[in-house]
Amino acid sequence: MTSCGPCSVIGCCVCLSSQRFRECESQELLLLMKMKVWVLLLVLSSVICVSADGLYEMNSVSGCSDTDGEDVLILDDEVVWYADFNKQKGVDSLPAFADHPSFEGKYEEAVANQLICRQNLKMARTAMKDFPKRHEAPSSVAIYTTLNVEIGVQNTLICHVTGFYPAPVNVTWNKNTKKVVEGTSITVPLSNKDGTFTQTSKLDFVPKGGDVYACIVEHVALTQPLTKVYAVDNAEPILGPAIFCGVGLTVGVLGVAAGIYLFIRGRK
Repeated sequence: MTSCGPCSVIGCCVCLSSQRFRECESQELLLLMKMKVWVLLLVLSSVICVSADGLYEMNSVSGCSDTDGEDVLILDDEVVWYADFNKQKGVDSLPAFADHPSFEGKYEEAVANQLICRQNLKMARTAMKDFPKRHEAPSSVAIYTTLNVEIGVQNTLICHVTGFYPAPVNVTWNKNTKKVVEGTSITVPLSNKDGTFTQTSKLDFVPKGGDVYACIVEHVALTQPLTKVYAVDNAEPILGPAIFCGVGLTVGVLGVAAGIYLFIRGRK
């Protein structure tokens, strides 16, 4: 875990490192104090690793607010482990086919970091209580499926929300205007390079022609929810052109064969 001196803005300190953790520069901190106000205490550590297979980047993010906490390990923009403070355990989010390293003691470390984080957050707010709060609405909301859609074949809808501050957003799903809870999930907030956050919500579903799904996003900076809609097409695959081409090809081959046969027979 890295540490840095006085936090740059209200309740927030960001430290970056490559190979060895670098200390935040005081001039950059002063500039951030003048320009932005944050309501989270955030520590971001980054390590560049080189192996025979290529270049990899491992990030460790630990953050807190008054009510929420975050502790995440990220490898090349993919979450490999995170602390679920509601269920009081660490979650290995690597796919089943991957090699799973040991995260023994990582959750206990994350809990200890949260205690330190909230103490630092309290001191930072006391020192900078006159700064206005920063609110930024999501800059982008996108909805899409993970696989090509086939009627009756299970798929997953993705609702990708980014560019908001502070974290988190609240994402709900509707199917044909009715709220859906089963099969839904959402990632922990991940920090972007500009200090905003990204979250992704998923909905497992079985496509049926005519169904309409909606991803509804709520955030403190929004005056009304943002809604993105995904409609399942009623159209079945059109086989006519493919059949026509297949028949045409067959007739063509038979015609060529017949021509060759007649040519050979004529020469005899």
